[in-house]
Amino acid sequence: MRSTSILPAVSRFLDDDWNQLFDWRNRNFSSTTTTLPAVNVRETGDEFVVEMAAPGMKKEDFEIELHNNVLTIRSERQHTELQPAGDDRYSRREFSYQSFQRSFNLNNQVVDDAQINATYQDGILRLTLPKREEAREKPARQIQVA
Repeated sequence: MRSTSILPAVSRFLDDDWNQLFDWRNRNFSSTTTTLPAVNVRETGDEFVVEMAAPGMKKEDFEIELHNNVLTIRSERQHTELQPAGDDRYSRREFSYQSFQRSFNLNNQVVDDAQINATYQDGILRLTLPKREEAREKPARQIQVA
């Protein structure tokens, strides 16, 4: 029995096909080489739930806007640790500045944009986007044959 390796085929598949479909270069990074917060989008029969991992932030750090069916989540945060007055003896002090913006196109025929709400708890920003009544999943029904 002759043994064949599938590794070259797998490698070629990943190199050729996936790179043509997706632009992986700097897709999830900001210009300051910090990563953008990861996002999960979950759909149920009644709503969409967007969860964004943003640990160490406060709810006041977020700005969420809906304009022309585009939902935008922004954050800009500057962190400086103040030292007691007169203490100029530090040998190194680094400033910390974080900002990001993520936008999502919404279908206003599906999402009831007047009912969107957001909460922030345990490092997760969670947006609930209810579906319009006519877009909600309906239970299956039996149709009788006449």
